[in-house]
Amino acid sequence: MKKALLFLFISISLLTQAQRPTIGAIIEQVKKKYAPDKRVAVFQVDVDSVRLVGKTNIAAAKKELLNRLRSNGYDLFDAVRVLPEAEIGEKIYGAVNVSVANIRKEPREAAELTTQALLGTSLKVLEKEKYWYLVQSPDGYIGWVEGMTIVRFDKTEAEKYDKAMKVIYTKPYGFAYADSTDDAATVSDLTWGNLLVLNQILNDYYEVIYPDNRKAYIHKKEAILYDDWLKGISPNQESLVKSAQKMTGLPYLWGGTSWKGVDCSGYTRMIYQMNGILLPRDASQQVHSGDLIDTSNEFEKLQIGDLLFFGEKATPEKPERIVHVGMWIGECKFIHSSGMVRVGSFDKDSPIFDAYNLGRFIRAKRILGSENGVVHLKKANGI
Repeated sequence: MKKALLFLFISISLLTQAQRPTIGAIIEQVKKKYAPDKRVAVFQVDVDSVRLVGKTNIAAAKKELLNRLRSNGYDLFDAVRVLPEAEIGEKIYGAVNVSVANIRKEPREAAELTTQALLGTSLKVLEKEKYWYLVQSPDGYIGWVEGMTIVRFDKTEAEKYDKAMKVIYTKPYGFAYADSTDDAATVSDLTWGNLLVLNQILNDYYEVIYPDNRKAYIHKKEAILYDDWLKGISPNQESLVKSAQKMTGLPYLWGGTSWKGVDCSGYTRMIYQMNGILLPRDASQQVHSGDLIDTSNEFEKLQIGDLLFFGEKATPEKPERIVHVGMWIGECKFIHSSGMVRVGSFDKDSPIFDAYNLGRFIRAKRILGSENGVVHLKKANGI
């Protein structure tokens, strides 16, 4: 009888252990819930012997992970860091201090360029490694920037900066000057969308201040007060095409989101940003924005400004993969960044017929008039 009970106890114990999820499975479940996209969330957690190690910027994810592990009988030492890390101190905010800041996958110059942020963009600062900072931009994108390209703020300084009246640079490319004379030295280069705090308005110049308190002068004909720019924008098919065509011939740059070079999604993002609509960063994120368009009868229902997405369709063996995006401009043509910003056509008789992209077309989404997955800058700024 005792042997039978012992056998039953061992059998139940083994069954319970077999049914209990592994530590790795629990970590993966929490990661899938809180940080399915590593581009916009940090959740790098692993188990090292009896320690739970790694980092995350989502405190709730760490809390749930610990609770799940304990409820399943795992008693591990907690060594997971919650970002921003304590070593940074109170200056966990910042702003871009150069015309275009390169944001990289890893904290080194040779690392992959994943995206860019324009002068004046507010940032969250999460971590430091040597002279690099892990930052998060307003669109949620996370990556590493060189410390000299940003200025860090504490909460009070960040609030003051965010509330300050600003000037937006509206030419593709130019300069800010050390004084308001014709032969003045430059303070820095400028590109479309750069934001600078307004100090005072002169006859022909705006006197502006950089995040690091450098003073400079910008020609009035090349910039406008940001609030006035917001009030003046009215996104429509015509304005989208004009914005798109202004960048024709711009070189392709992997990770580029500025007039210095754009990748495919950086380009479509710039088109809409110039019209007061902020899209997610990558094509695989943008495809979830806007409203789906029926393309069962090819492209007859498309309208100017619709986004076209390309890639690999799902199969029983692998999921769908979106790798490219362009914008429909009518007459069976679309514009996209591939080698350079250029126009392609789905008309087989056209000299610019693009058989390759026609063959990998997946779906189209309408952004104009949609509230799905986009930020309307007017509304976000209470205008």
